[in-house]
Amino acid sequence: MLRLTDLKLPLDHTPDQLEQAICARLGVPPAELARYAVAKRGNDARAKRAIQLVYAVDVDLRDEAQVLARHEGDKDVRLAPDTAYRFPVIAPPGWAGARPVVIGAGPCGLMAALILAQMGLKPIIIERGKAVRERTRDTWALWRKAVLSPESNVQFGEGGAGTFSDGKLYSRIKDPRHLGRKVLVEFVKAGAPADILTEAHPHIGTFRLVTMVMSIRETIEALGGEYRFDTRVTDFEITEDAAGTRTITALHLSDGSVLPARHVIVAVGHSARDTFQVLADRGVHVEAKPFAIGVRIEHPQSWIDRARYGAFAGHTALGPAAYSASHLASNGRTAYSFCMCPGGRVVAATSEKGRVVTNGMSQYSRAEFNANSGLVVDIDPARDYPGGALAGIDFQRKWESLAYAAGGGDYRAPGQKVGDFLAGRASSGEFGAVVPSYQPGVRLTDLAACLPDYVLTAIREALPVFGRQIPGYDHPDVIMTGVETRTSSPVRFRRGADLQSLNTRGLYPAGEGAGYAGGILSAAVDGIKVAEALASDLLRS
Repeated sequence: MLRLTDLKLPLDHTPDQLEQAICARLGVPPAELARYAVAKRGNDARAKRAIQLVYAVDVDLRDEAQVLARHEGDKDVRLAPDTAYRFPVIAPPGWAGARPVVIGAGPCGLMAALILAQMGLKPIIIERGKAVRERTRDTWALWRKAVLSPESNVQFGEGGAGTFSDGKLYSRIKDPRHLGRKVLVEFVKAGAPADILTEAHPHIGTFRLVTMVMSIRETIEALGGEYRFDTRVTDFEITEDAAGTRTITALHLSDGSVLPARHVIVAVGHSARDTFQVLADRGVHVEAKPFAIGVRIEHPQSWIDRARYGAFAGHTALGPAAYSASHLASNGRTAYSFCMCPGGRVVAATSEKGRVVTNGMSQYSRAEFNANSGLVVDIDPARDYPGGALAGIDFQRKWESLAYAAGGGDYRAPGQKVGDFLAGRASSGEFGAVVPSYQPGVRLTDLAACLPDYVLTAIREALPVFGRQIPGYDHPDVIMTGVETRTSSPVRFRRGADLQSLNTRGLYPAGEGAGYAGGILSAAVDGIKVAEALASDLLRS
């Protein structure tokens, strides 16, 4: 089978026209085409007067070798890749050996546990938060009633932070083994829409993620896996032999029990600050890493659609438009869009009392009035918060606490109109053409009270630049809501080629919290990798 890429057609083309385009591009008559299947579909909106759909298509021909030879050197005509997933090891039937433990049931932990279960290793999943249905009720309690549950919220609970997000399922990671395809296939089996297998920028949305997470749990349990919700790891027992080799041996849990464990995946997400501290206290190798902070910025989705698609805005083949923007400011900082959510809302995402954190979320339909995105600025440990591996946590907390105060001390978020922000004055009075979506509410004020000066400077410089690229981006009534601090983990738990901690055998730092992913898909792929490494070591030993 051949893979034909970069095949462009008009928005309103018919299936017959797609087939005709395939034959014309390959130079074959229709009779030579046995069948074809769409591998990916995106769009090219660079020329707003002639927006096109762009396809990658897998084609089965009657004389494949001849066509391939005729197109030798053509980068868009080649053999279709083998994307089938193959387990590197499988436990023998009736396996009754040591059970691996996965800490955290977010995208990374969820996929790691599923792979281990499919290998026959019956993992134990430790999740500090609640099952996803109960967790959803607790999360809505913060949004609607300003009542925070520190162990059950946007960050903690079954499904992890990815559950209350746009559910974006694309990534720029290198993936030569097509592990991302394995993730998407399992998600579809669990109830995700089938189009995530073919869309260039697939997404699921929160409501569908909830049911999908529940389905994957049922699969893991049917394969012998075990979940322990409302259970936090309070300590790690690590032994050291005469040669100085450190090995994980047990976990202390919040219910007072001790769980023997020699193969542990730590997939706790980027907000498990107390767990980071315990691991550091136990001497597990950890270092500070860069991240970014800033605001959430909101525009009416119709503005973004017009800016990106022109006269084609609203076309059913395109859906709500997204954008990406970046600017290197004169102070040496890069300001950029982050986690853009078309047709979504800004949500309260704190996991600690007395702090305000924002994030973005969309449903599958992306049908809400506003578009939102992070507008953030890079933060570097050596430059911005020297003081040790965990100093980034204190840095984040400082600005989250100031945002809580600036918002009024009741989990409302501080907000400011772009026109006022650019003029250096506080916002007050009524909202204008853009009404913020954040709940439990936005208090108009001055964001200078809860962001570093260099972040403010970079954003002020970037806004007019982005306004020239995306008309309406810097409209005076556009709303910015603070603060966005959890863009990624502020730490990295370094690991070796075997994916175990550099200095603690049996401990597998994984996913976004450990500094190895950024988003649902990359975290889930990392979960597969560490599960494979753990299983290989466990079965070998």
